[in-house]
Amino acid sequence: MQGLYLVTPNWDDTDRLLDVTEQALQAGRSSKPVALLQYRHKHAGPSLRREQATALLALCRRHGVPFIVNDVVALCEQIDADGVHVGGTDASVAAVRAQLGAGKIVGASCYGDLALAVAAQDDGASYVAFGGFYPSLVKKYDFVTAPALLDRARTVIRVPTVVIGGMTPENAAPLVARGADMVAAITAVYQPQRPQTVTDAVHAFAALFSGRVTG
Repeated sequence: MQGLYLVTPNWDDTDRLLDVTEQALQAGRSSKPVALLQYRHKHAGPSLRREQATALLALCRRHGVPFIVNDVVALCEQIDADGVHVGGTDASVAAVRAQLGAGKIVGASCYGDLALAVAAQDDGASYVAFGGFYPSLVKKYDFVTAPALLDRARTVIRVPTVVIGGMTPENAAPLVARGADMVAAITAVYQPQRPQTVTDAVHAFAALFSGRVTG
């Protein structure tokens, strides 16, 4: 797993959500400009969540992009998504891995805690996510993750690493240079600063990994 890790915003408008997501998935200049799509809607009820997740899964299947859901293991099982991302207050990585089996993606938020990442890796995480590195318009962090954490992570983390928190192509570049395998973005893609388009934003993130060899 390497490249842009696209995370959905808290949009109730399903048509708008699907339209912008499809623009990102078919951005071109790359066989797969988005490495992974996570459905995250913290305020949706069960009906809307299932409606949107089902539609996004179909979209991802058409474009050959893995699709995971945030937190809700039952939803992953109901629609047969590709996996789940869990945070610090959700079910444990070990429990989710045991429930979903070896074939699903299980991602873990590890904030700025390398020990937490090592434990998640040992418990079967497919990737670990660090952050937030920068101020975010979506999620308010009461801490700042130091970029030097990625240097230490390279010595002990074998699974892909994701960086999150206020990501733009510009401020993500030094983190990719330090070894980050994926950059998680929401606002920079779903609400790009004009005159930049969704396609422009995806291209800019993809360019961070141009020429990089997957280990």
